[in-house]
Amino acid sequence: AISRLVQRLLGAKGYHVISAHDGPSALRICSERVAEFDLLITDVVMPIMSGRELARQILSVYPNIKVLFVSGYSEDSILHQDLLEPGTAFLQKPFSADSLPRKVREVLDTPGVLR
Repeated sequence: AISRLVQRLLGAKGYHVISAHDGPSALRICSERVAEFDLLITDVVMPIMSGRELARQILSVYPNIKVLFVSGYSEDSILHQDLLEPGTAFLQKPFSADSLPRKVREVLDTPGVLR
């Protein structure tokens, strides 16, 4: 449901979104694509593979991709549990229809690679 919401919200703003239902599926999609991806949006905590591990593996294929992590846990909780490093692009769920596209634009406009 969240994936469909993200796809709809960002698609309405002109972004081309490709979604996957889990980490291994996302890796498979990335390995099959020849085009560059600009941004990976991933949940921090997922079954099978964490968002951090997914980002690490995708960054090995797409070193210039930017990463936005989302989670229902607070940013303080995520940092306290060492699930993400300070300074990592993060958006807490639930997010509004305006905050997601705004955060995506902010991450895409930030110089350098956010990990």
